[in-house]
Amino acid sequence: MVDLTGARWRTSTRSGTNGGQCVEVADNLPGLVAVRDSKDRSGPVLTFAPGDWRCFVAALARPSR
Repeated sequence: MVDLTGARWRTSTRSGTNGGQCVEVADNLPGLVAVRDSKDRSGPVLTFAPGDWRCFVAALARPSR
């Protein structure tokens, strides 16, 4: 199990304040990036290697075809 004690969670600046469908990301931990549902903060957490996370975010930023 991954220790997330020092995780600093943040949401996108584009997230609204209406409790919409958002995720929180903690990218301050050494060697991993953690992602969770902002509406279920005690629920499951996905973890990624930092390079994998960067590839994922880059793919999302590309224009769709």
